[in-house]
Amino acid sequence: MGHSHGHSHGPTAATAVESASNRRLWPMALAVVVIGGYFVVELVTGILVNSLALIADAGHMLTDVVALVMGLIALLLARHGSTTDDRSFGWHRAEVFTAVANAVLLIGVAVFVLYEAFERIGKDPEVPGVTLIVVASIGLLVNLVVMLLLRADSKESIAVRGAYLEVLADAVGSVGVLIAGVVALTTGWGYADIVVAVLIALWVVPRAVRLARDALRILNQQAPEHIDVEGLRHELADLPEVDDVHDLHVWTLTTGMDVATVHLGSHCANREVLTAAQAVLSRYGLEHATIQVDPDDIQQKCHDDLRW
Repeated sequence: MGHSHGHSHGPTAATAVESASNRRLWPMALAVVVIGGYFVVELVTGILVNSLALIADAGHMLTDVVALVMGLIALLLARHGSTTDDRSFGWHRAEVFTAVANAVLLIGVAVFVLYEAFERIGKDPEVPGVTLIVVASIGLLVNLVVMLLLRADSKESIAVRGAYLEVLADAVGSVGVLIAGVVALTTGWGYADIVVAVLIALWVVPRAVRLARDALRILNQQAPEHIDVEGLRHELADLPEVDDVHDLHVWTLTTGMDVATVHLGSHCANREVLTAAQAVLSRYGLEHATIQVDPDDIQQKCHDDLRW
């Protein structure tokens, strides 16, 4: 055979991913119960007192519940989903699809709120300030509790980050509703309810777009932002055992799981090349990498045959 393949991954990489997935399950499950219960209270209250700010915030609460449930399902699939020949990566990408869905939900709620606000212009809404203050204060407390539950894992899982952003948006929404309640109570100006609803919607949209962008970056198999691919290529090329580096691909399977493939032309023994290359890849956090070593006599053929 002309080629030699090397495959490297840290001996505890899979275990670490599974352990992290297990750790995230209980905070997510508890958050579903807390947010779900408050959503019912806020929606019913908003409808009874005809408050767009409360209904808007309840809409965000509903997306929280959906986001958390989807996140739970994604984590369970990543943990228990079977790996088969036609699904060789298992269900780890479920977290990324969940993040895209969360972003769509956030944008959908924001558009709905903006539409409702436009419809209510000129109708001089009457909103009970005391009710808004009480409900918003409870909502803010609920959101802060859930944010504390999810904060640590939001940096490690894009599915949890999507849910965390939903809850963060609701916390901002609760503050806004609280302000609207105080204004309505002290001045009688009912339009504060509509203004706050619009501000909440406008605050949510860019964060939803950023979440969608990050998720789509993974789905598009772009190189992770934290990895300098050009620097990696140069370090591999500078190895004494390596004559040529080509077809280097780096992408993210899901958050915390970066992978790479590369062809290395070399005149040295395969074991020497693989050992040196694996050390470089490990410094970039690429413990899961596939390396193909091309001997001198077939390097040009590999260049000619590979088109991507």
